[in-house]
Order: sequence, then structure tokens, then C-alpha cells
Amino acid sequence: MTEMNFVQRCNWARDSYTFRMSRFELRVAKMEDVAGIRRLIDASVRGLQAKDYSLAQIECALATVFTVDSRLIADGTYFVAFNEGDELAGCGGWSFRKTLYGGDHQVETIEPEKLDPEVDAAKIRAIFVHPKFARKGLGSMILAASERAAAAQGFRRVEMGSTLTGLALYWTRGYREMARMAVPVGNGERITVVRMLKELPNVH
Repeated sequence: MTEMNFVQRCNWARDSYTFRMSRFELRVAKMEDVAGIRRLIDASVRGLQAKDYSLAQIECALATVFTVDSRLIADGTYFVAFNEGDELAGCGGWSFRKTLYGGDHQVETIEPEKLDPEVDAAKIRAIFVHPKFARKGLGSMILAASERAAAAQGFRRVEMGSTLTGLALYWTRGYREMARMAVPVGNGERITVVRMLKELPNVH
């Protein structure tokens, strides 16, 4: 795939993935959404992940790993979802870059190199749902949109760094566990992140 074709196809994805499903509207995130995304991530992690990670782990992760990745927004591969009252309910997306997880302030080195759809797996990135909207199918909606967008760019596989909290959803969506990693989040704390992989259906 040439550089020009890759950029053209990514621009097509940026313009095409605004749609309505169930009670939520999904669109590509913009930089003006960042403040709302930060608040949503904070509420999601504190409300849904407390059973899997300690308070110390959560506090550190919210300052490092669970932060906004502005490159995803700049690339046009990150989505935000709103309910019928225009309340931000969820976010998440995918990436054609090497970084598997994290945000702008993560402890580990960010890897911005572009992936080759012919041999590499696209990354599913940073899916968070506000506790008010949990277990309503929103996480699955964001995941499905991300998979379709990656497939439209020619990727045949997707992988992610899942939190322990997200495992049940991703198992039911066809992902298989590849490895468990102890990810540093600062102050000597680490959280378990699970690398998962899925083969995408042939869309050609």
C-alpha cells in the first residue's frame, strides 16, 4: 500500500464513521472532545475497574496509562459515543500505529511507527464506557466500529492490551489471550494488561 493510498483511505474512515445505533450516536473524536474524554475515562476506571485493580494502581494508572492518546484523535481513528441527551457515554478506537496501549503520559516509550496491514495487526485502543451506560451494548458497538474501520484499511487482524475488566467482553467477541504483562504505571505500581488477538473476517 502506497503512502498516498494509505492517507486517502484513512481520510475516508475519518469521514465515514458517524452513525447511530440503538440509543447512542458514534462519531470520530475531535480535539475539543479531549476534556470530556478525560472525565469519562476517570469515571469509567473508578467505577468499573475497582474490583480488578487496587486504589493505588488506579490512581497511578489514571495519571499515566489511562490518559488520552492525542495521536489517535489526530489520526481520526478514535470515536466518541453520545446518548440521546447528548451526554458523552463512551469512547474508544483503533490505530494503524505500533503502540498497543496507553496515552500521552504513559511510563513506557510511545511507538508511533506505522503498521503494515499486510503483515501487522491493527491495534484496538482505549475503550471506556461511563458506568451509567455499562452493560447496554455500548462497548461492543465501539469495538465493532473499530474493527470495521481497521478492516476497511486492509488489516486482517486486530490486537489489544485489555484490562482485566474488559476480558469477558473481548472473549465473547472472538479475541484470544496471547500473554499477560505487568505494565508500569508509576510510583513502583504495575497493572496486569492482557494482550489479545483476533482474526478479522475477509471483507474483500
